Amino acid sequence: MTESKIPSKENFSEWYHELLKAGEIIDVRYPVKGMCVWYPSGFALRRNVYDLIRELLDPDHQETQFPLLIPETEFMKEAEHIKGFEDEVYWVTHGGTSPLDIKLALRPTSETAIYPMFKLWVRSHADLPLKIYQIVNTFRYETKHTRPLIRLREITSFKEAHTVHATWEEAAEQVEAALSIYAEFYRRLAIPFLFAKRPSWDKFPGSDYSIALDTVMPDGRTLQIGTAHLLGTNFATTYGITYENTEGEQEFVNQTCYGVSERCIAALISVHGDDKGLVLPWSVAPVQVVIVPILFKEKEMTLEVCRALKERLAAAGMRVVIDESDERPGSKFYKWELKGVPIRIEIGPRDIKNGVAVLARRDGKKLTVPLDDLEKTIQAEADDLQEAMLAKAQAFLDSKVKDCETIEEAKEQTLAGVARVGWCGSEVCGHAIEDEVGAAVLGEPWRSEEKRLTRHCIVCGANTEGCALLARQY
Repeated sequence: MTESKIPSKENFSEWYHELLKAGEIIDVRYPVKGMCVWYPSGFALRRNVYDLIRELLDPDHQETQFPLLIPETEFMKEAEHIKGFEDEVYWVTHGGTSPLDIKLALRPTSETAIYPMFKLWVRSHADLPLKIYQIVNTFRYETKHTRPLIRLREITSFKEAHTVHATWEEAAEQVEAALSIYAEFYRRLAIPFLFAKRPSWDKFPGSDYSIALDTVMPDGRTLQIGTAHLLGTNFATTYGITYENTEGEQEFVNQTCYGVSERCIAALISVHGDDKGLVLPWSVAPVQVVIVPILFKEKEMTLEVCRALKERLAAAGMRVVIDESDERPGSKFYKWELKGVPIRIEIGPRDIKNGVAVLARRDGKKLTVPLDDLEKTIQAEADDLQEAMLAKAQAFLDSKVKDCETIEEAKEQTLAGVARVGWCGSEVCGHAIEDEVGAAVLGEPWRSEEKRLTRHCIVCGANTEGCALLARQY
């Protein structure tokens, strides 16, 4: 096994596709374009990542599951929503050889499947707030170039939450709560991101407004890795979702929805990986510690010590394996670096005699540590490694976002990353920015801690405190 199997990350597209294969994340050879198969190790990573989101949602959300098939009669009710998805829907038209009386849509997203049931579930203010989520597959007929985990025809791991509230203000507060959940989720994955309020022409169909999370990929393009939408009463009026208030009057509910998909794993791989392979955070790595016995003499004694150590670490809650294969140590090291294992423990007869082991972190740091109390040492190094991963990724993102005062500056910057420009907020100027710069308006920074500065709209020249983030997108 040689390192030449992984191209340089500087050739991001080639590197990404090869790493998904060599790292055994997904297999793209399934005979339907835009549909992929999870390898067992990739699925273990997926499971750990989604266990994190469950941990964050479960305190005040309930997990559920709705059907995949949506009757055309329900799907077509919300005109603005349907207009946003009409070119992406797969339709089931037959049951066996018999034509169906009503066509069935494979869900592109589940509002039109869930909200007819909300009408039945919500009766009074006592039923509110209602907060549910599901993790399901969704289907979208992508006509653009498909890309594994990024642009798919079957999204296999779509976490969508849907909430119902009495007032618009309560729904807006829930959007902020959702964004806080996502911020913590990505902090645990050591993935930095930008919050942006999507422009009116790019918000979720049927919403009052949409907030998105975008991370910067190695080639400078941005990847949307999460969204939260304030739906207001738009779907409630369509589906007749009302509640009886404390005065006994019927009112329309206010709603939100928010989601992440396996793009979070695409970001995890892309942001942290290097020329040696995957680099996985401790919290989600399928294997957190690999023990590599150095077997040149006293083989059985060395293996016995390694097996006992594995039991100790497993008892401490760590996901640990021993590599007892006949490969040379260097090949073993490369194999487990490729798989992104955060911590490697090397133990040979001399180490055992001295009561120590060599601890190698995935970022290249090596140290000799006592075998006694090794659990605490590993955990401390794992915590430090996690912080180092986040700091490195944050520094990269920060380096890719720059203020630009002219169209030409913005053009140049969006070839390398994200441009921040003055924008008066008008849709006319927004479209002009996109046309002249050749990049998308991600929207206005949301939750930005920077002071509101007086800028000039780079199209019309008007003084404004508003600004827009521009980028080329996946």
